[in-house]
Amino acid sequence: MTVPYAAARQLAKSFGAKRVLDEVSFEVAPGDVVGVLGKNGAGKTTLLELMLGFTAPSGGSVQLFGHDSYRLPGAAKARVGFVPQQDELIGQLTAADQIGVIASFYPRWDDALIHKLCQACDIDTRERIRAMSVGQRQKLSILLALGHRPDLLILDEPVASLDPLARRQFLEQIVEVAADVRRAVVFSSHIVSDIERLANKIWIVKDGRLYWRGDFDALKESIVRLHVRSSRPLPQTLTLPNALSLERNGVFATAVVRDWTDELHQEVGEKLDAQLEIENLALEDIFLELHR
Repeated sequence: MTVPYAAARQLAKSFGAKRVLDEVSFEVAPGDVVGVLGKNGAGKTTLLELMLGFTAPSGGSVQLFGHDSYRLPGAAKARVGFVPQQDELIGQLTAADQIGVIASFYPRWDDALIHKLCQACDIDTRERIRAMSVGQRQKLSILLALGHRPDLLILDEPVASLDPLARRQFLEQIVEVAADVRRAVVFSSHIVSDIERLANKIWIVKDGRLYWRGDFDALKESIVRLHVRSSRPLPQTLTLPNALSLERNGVFATAVVRDWTDELHQEVGEKLDAQLEIENLALEDIFLELHR
């Protein structure tokens, strides 16, 4: 039986009396590219920090490579790469010095990869970090997380300060990482189109819980827009199973529904004497509907 790269069971975190995460369970397997979505304050960063062992859980458990993340042994730590929202670079060092410091912790550091990425991202390794722009510093942080070719790469809003070209370069690198089925990626982003492009798994964090956890394709099949056209005026008190939103106008109605099935489709069509058409939604539309 393959041990998941990351796994949580009933994970919870409180800060004082405030419960930030509750009853969160998941697994991350080799080959997974997990996109984490949620509004500001939903608990995304706290979730990633718990995965990385930066803070202890208030309840439940989270493991990386079969070890408790809060007490992760060195060999397991060496298999993880992380890019935080705010870089943790040392301003007085040059980029080359910073690379050297990080490389010293990893016996399998890939100098050739870092050299290639520095050239592709237009990073002058002779420049002092304090003289770099915010975007250049973020690009350097991303490179440092890739240099030891981690099995599990965790990124918290990694592209927030990048220009469109740098974002494209970053996404290309993540595609390259994800192409290796022995590796896994977990990343949060406010840029839904990036997640839609890269992720094969989606986590939606809402009010401190994992409101959705599963395959991207399953999410798009589960939450759809339903167009209803009846042969007679629809009831004033019209309701539809699992409706997230509903608008009615005479013989027409439009709804966004969750967990829609062929059985429900037939049942509702017969009950309303109506034709039903399904419209698939983009990930951004799904996210907005879930947060109405």
